[in-house]
Amino acid sequence: MADVNHAAARIRLACFDVDGTLTDGRLGFDTAGRESKTFHVHDGQGLVLLRRFGIEVAFVTARASPVAQQRADELRIPEVHTSVPDKLARVEEIAGRLGLAMDQVAFMGDDLPDLRVMAHVGLSAAPADAHPWVASRVDWRSTAPGGGGAAREFCDLLLQAQGHVESLLSDLVRPAGLRAEGPA
Repeated sequence: MADVNHAAARIRLACFDVDGTLTDGRLGFDTAGRESKTFHVHDGQGLVLLRRFGIEVAFVTARASPVAQQRADELRIPEVHTSVPDKLARVEEIAGRLGLAMDQVAFMGDDLPDLRVMAHVGLSAAPADAHPWVASRVDWRSTAPGGGGAAREFCDLLLQAQGHVESLLSDLVRPAGLRAEGPA
């Protein structure tokens, strides 16, 4: 765990696969062919907190997904990349644009299309229910399943490793007029 905490302390960009990581992996379609997905509110709070403390967040998914774009818009996450055939190339492009080395990047995913990018980042993570071939090759796994709080656990790990938890908690219990400014 010491190596994981050391790696987590360096992360400046946290990238997330969508289906199976931010959702439970099931895809719903109505009779008109419109897609539906379910996201966990705890995961959303974790993603917002990462950005509040200076860690950029990106969604990187192979599927075309208006639903993922909508969720990112709600959370004010500008880095949303759908229909991505090469996740590693896209993550390298994002990191380069932000002036980050790949050891400052984390990626959380759950299945085979995520393996290549996970092998090149500073910290790889997977939900508890990730495919076994992926789960056995990551640096860290959540106890929660994809879409069920796994991303929040990972966000909390990053925040803890970077020393932000105590200031966050103390800020939350202060009276409203005395709180530090920033999005929540």
